[in-house]
Amino acid sequence: MAKPKHTREEALRFHMEPRPGKFDITPSVPMTTQRDLSLAYSPGVAVPCEAIAEAPETAYDYTNKGNLVAVISNGTAVLGLGNLGALASKPVMEGKSVLFKRFADVNSIDIELDTEDPEEIIRAVKLMGPTFGGINLEDIKAPECFIIEQTLKEQMDIPVFHDDQHGTAVICAAGLINALHLAGKKIEECRIVLNGAGAAGIACLELVKAMGAQQDNCIMCDTKGVIHQGRTEGMNQWKSAHAAVTDARTLAEAMVGADVFLGVSAKGAVTQEMVTSMAPNAVIFAMANPDPEITPEDVHAVRDDVIVATGRSDYPNQVNNVLGFPYLFRGALDINARAINDEMKIACAEALAKLAREDVPDEVALAYGRKLTFGRDYIIPTPFDPRLIYTIPPAVAQAGMDTGVARRPIIDMAGYAQDLQARMDPTAQILQGLYARARQAQATMVFAEGDDSRVLRAAVAYVRGGFGRALVVGREDDVRRKLQEEGLGEAYAELEIVNAAKTAHLQTYKDFLYARLQRSGHDQKDIHRLAARDRHAFSALMLAHGHADGLVTGATRKSAHVLDRINTVFDATAKDGAVGITALLHKGRIIFIADTLVHEWPEEEDLADIATAGAQVARAMGIEPRVAFVSFSTFGYPVSERASKMHLAPQVLDRRGVDFEYEGEMTVDVALNPEAMAAYPFCRLTGPANILVVPARHSASISVKLMQEMAGATVIGPILTGVDKPIQICSTVSTVNDILNMAILAACKVGQTA
Repeated sequence: MAKPKHTREEALRFHMEPRPGKFDITPSVPMTTQRDLSLAYSPGVAVPCEAIAEAPETAYDYTNKGNLVAVISNGTAVLGLGNLGALASKPVMEGKSVLFKRFADVNSIDIELDTEDPEEIIRAVKLMGPTFGGINLEDIKAPECFIIEQTLKEQMDIPVFHDDQHGTAVICAAGLINALHLAGKKIEECRIVLNGAGAAGIACLELVKAMGAQQDNCIMCDTKGVIHQGRTEGMNQWKSAHAAVTDARTLAEAMVGADVFLGVSAKGAVTQEMVTSMAPNAVIFAMANPDPEITPEDVHAVRDDVIVATGRSDYPNQVNNVLGFPYLFRGALDINARAINDEMKIACAEALAKLAREDVPDEVALAYGRKLTFGRDYIIPTPFDPRLIYTIPPAVAQAGMDTGVARRPIIDMAGYAQDLQARMDPTAQILQGLYARARQAQATMVFAEGDDSRVLRAAVAYVRGGFGRALVVGREDDVRRKLQEEGLGEAYAELEIVNAAKTAHLQTYKDFLYARLQRSGHDQKDIHRLAARDRHAFSALMLAHGHADGLVTGATRKSAHVLDRINTVFDATAKDGAVGITALLHKGRIIFIADTLVHEWPEEEDLADIATAGAQVARAMGIEPRVAFVSFSTFGYPVSERASKMHLAPQVLDRRGVDFEYEGEMTVDVALNPEAMAAYPFCRLTGPANILVVPARHSASISVKLMQEMAGATVIGPILTGVDKPIQICSTVSTVNDILNMAILAACKVGQTA
């Protein structure tokens, strides 16, 4: 699989646009009237202030304290980059705050403290205690991080968690549970070697010992060799706690007969000879980043019985902290915990391990383009598994309640899990899932409009995102110049520029086109103009002849014109079965509107076809379809001749015996609002509709644009279905990300018949 890569310019642009930084703060209450203002601030705000003064625990009821975590650093150990200082660490801390929100809906603020004095950090964090429900310490060098965390744990009554230590330890422990299960070994009996005696390494060893690993069976190594009893060089109190009684003095000696290797050290620390010396069915977690202590390829070249995990996303079994810290804090915050203790960390690890052993849902398999089954290459869940949010926090919360750190125990744990499942926005998971599928597909994508800077940037993003090859139709000099203007001059070598006038396939394309169009009023000159000068037709010809896997176009011309050109090569008209489906993503919901591209005024048979196409697109995006034929009337009232086709379309689907839910005709509120739908108990939909089939293309267009402009909905599409090859048509107002998303849809063959 291609590895994503990014340039300095792209990274800086990402942090500058649409505005500097990675997150905004938005109000969760209305602020549109004088009454709103008077309640939010003076005089109304005095009431909760007085209530909190009388009963401090009510701060969790009247403020955001219970869902607010501080990400705190002094920048002394930034991402393996070293001591960059507080200010330079801010992009990383902002990123951590974004991950809290994205994966567990935890609000988070980054705070960078400009000091290396542990006492100053301790005092500053302690003084901020009333503001936050939890403290996440990040990128603070050892040994100061140990002192800071331990002291704050003792002095504060909210969770304090150093993720560099415990985040890695929790995910490592989860993977280890499953690896030992597959190896047929018990942790109490395993000989464990850990290399890397920093914050993460010490935390990993402490947690596996808390899970049952025996002190006498564990050996810790650092750059000077084995940490053994009697050693004085390079020691401190935290290393001394793990000093082993052993004759081994080097990592190589310690590895002989070892069942488990845990590495949080450096590239190349483990050799193939060390691997060979380990016990049968050994486990190796080579977690150094960006390059592991030994690669899975090197391990498997000498042993085929070893289970390997790394910190890399391009290898199986990634030990990724994002599987842990968001959900640990989510569970801790929801019980107003005083701390995150070992029992909660172990509960998190065990829940992750159990989740990996369960049957993987279709949407996760869909996201990764393959069936994921518990085994040697799948011992840890994937970060975009939607079950994480409602599986891990309940386990953490239960452990917190069982150990007495919960101030507000959860009574209905099943209801809590359901609330968590509904809380997260599924649209981001859908997009990320499609991205994962596209990386797996490695499709060669044609970007038809190489004279447009947005298209070029999307093509570069496609290649650098690891999705596959990008063929850009355009003139070499023009493409090079535009890339340079965008600060992407070096990306020219990463794209494949195709000049229609110079291609070796031009005559083949012209012969094909002439045979297809000669009885449609096209002469040889017309054919030459289409094949050699019209980029939309030329790109479609490339696709038709197998010179690419997908096509994205339409960013520079109206969709009707583009569709007309594509029709010269493919059958993409309404009578051929082509349909346009637009996805609207808004406030955690995804709604498909159809037909937004092809059918001008469909009749009932056409509407049934459109509904079937919409169901196909929904399922391709991991969503079970529920179709509503929408109109201004509901189930025949008021009676109108212009609504009759919407009334008849469900009857067409009745005759066809389709395998998805549908109902109609109905107004939009009945289709989308469960309370409005409840007035019609005979309705066949089991929940709100997610596919709206509208009476005509103009009403589809109005609906989409109104939602986009007034509600700020994210629009993907229209997604072209019913065409022989993956072709997606952008709009002329598409952003770079919109164009990239359309390319991803084409790569994933969304809209293609299975």
